[in-house]
Amino acid sequence: MDMKYVEKKWQDKWEKSKINYFNKKNTDNKYYCLEMFSYPSAAKLHVGHWYNYGPTDTFARFKKMKGYEVFQPMGFDAFGLPAENYAIKTGIHPKDSTEKNIATMEKQLKAMGAMFDWSAEIMTCKEDYYKWTQWLFLKLYENNLAYRKEAPVNWCSGCNTVLANEQVIDGKCERCGTDIVKKNLTQ
Repeated sequence: MDMKYVEKKWQDKWEKSKINYFNKKNTDNKYYCLEMFSYPSAAKLHVGHWYNYGPTDTFARFKKMKGYEVFQPMGFDAFGLPAENYAIKTGIHPKDSTEKNIATMEKQLKAMGAMFDWSAEIMTCKEDYYKWTQWLFLKLYENNLAYRKEAPVNWCSGCNTVLANEQVIDGKCERCGTDIVKKNLTQ
């Protein structure tokens, strides 16, 4: 049996029937399932994305089979220094590399066959998204609910970026092997 044919056949059928799309009019028995958004700061998904999305999608399918109206959107958290570093490394403008990487990752995520509602896709690098996060931040700041202060971070001078604790292995950057230093940065 040709598995690629079978996968494509069913994914096309699901897309045509809109089975994965959230019906906003069905207000009974709603269930919101949100995984982390992908970070398109490289050319494609990595195995960590699959480990994250597989179990979550399985649970969303379970809820759907139990009669829930499941809303499972997908998006791309596309701002930040990792995307800029990738652009510098490849010599491609961050806007161009990010949009190309998103297109590649969309194809990979769709091939995965997950129940994502692509009609609700979000890209944090698009103005129609970030204008609202900026507006919200300004409102918080104006009401003294947001502030700036210095705080220690894991700094990789090789990648010229901040790393999460999980990205530091034995005191070194997991990507480039540079020694990590604690550095105070304005947050």
